[in-house]
Amino acid sequence: MQLTHLDEKDRPKMVDVSDKQDTFREALASGTIKMSQDAYDMIVSEKTKKGPVIQTAVVAAILGTKKTSDLIPMCHPLMLTSVNCDIEEIPNLPGFKMYVTAKLKGQTGVEMEALMGVSIGLLTIYDMAKAIDKSMVISNVQLEKKSGGKSGDFKRE
Repeated sequence: MQLTHLDEKDRPKMVDVSDKQDTFREALASGTIKMSQDAYDMIVSEKTKKGPVIQTAVVAAILGTKKTSDLIPMCHPLMLTSVNCDIEEIPNLPGFKMYVTAKLKGQTGVEMEALMGVSIGLLTIYDMAKAIDKSMVISNVQLEKKSGGKSGDFKRE
């Protein structure tokens, strides 16, 4: 299989999607952040000095999703039609699992946007709680499912 981000002389390029038809595309990504019990308790009780961590992380995830093409060189700027972010509390970890869903009707997929949203959202949690726990671990940032486009549907088993 040939990489689509290289031209015939192996130089980097952005894929030409000019001839592709618009289709509905959706991607869901997730990731986790593990932390100390103290950090978890302070975030859940909203007692951190930097303000409401979860609400801020949701806003950051949405912004990260929208800014993907500014940070990943070969990503197309996309006209997203929807970005949704959910955060699940995991007391026995302790930590949180974040989910970001990105949607659009367009010529290219939204997997990178969903993954970027999760990454930025979890990094925001880290940033806002690092004074309590610098040993937090962000892990398992992954595509859960995607639909639409030439490559078809994907669902993590």
